[in-house]
Amino acid sequence: MSDPQAGGMAGLVGIQHVSSTVRDLGETLGWYRDVLGVEPFMTMEAEGPELSAGLRVPGAALDVAFLKVGGAWIELIEYVKPDDTNDDVVLRRCDHGAAHICFEVEDIQAAYQHLLAHDVDCYNEPTYVPAGPLEGAWFLYFDGPEGLKYELHQMPEGWAE
Repeated sequence: MSDPQAGGMAGLVGIQHVSSTVRDLGETLGWYRDVLGVEPFMTMEAEGPELSAGLRVPGAALDVAFLKVGGAWIELIEYVKPDDTNDDVVLRRCDHGAAHICFEVEDIQAAYQHLLAHDVDCYNEPTYVPAGPLEGAWFLYFDGPEGLKYELHQMPEGWAE
């Protein structure tokens, strides 16, 4: 996929997973189950000096869950230790380091109604893209638990990569 001659990383084949750190893994997994209908396919606990060194977080102990949506994995991490994490951090979409997970849907209007029925805080109704390379697409942003940010995206009819 990548071209080492062009300065790309040799062997780069794709995105394996996206990850978010959460305060309460059980609560977040409940939201994924109840709202999106997704259950973890793998959970684990992790700690030790190698992990702490790799994360640059001394004394790190984690509870981790992996969920699969389509061909992508979502990793949710709760730091059991250290207990000095900041609970008051709120990144706006425009802040450096802010991120979101985008789910592709077939029918954004039906997905929007589903979110509303589950009391999900949607920023707006689905928005149509009227021009540009994604003309005909639809998008919608919403908040999940733990301050996590999400997007729904419906590709234009007949879209081909």
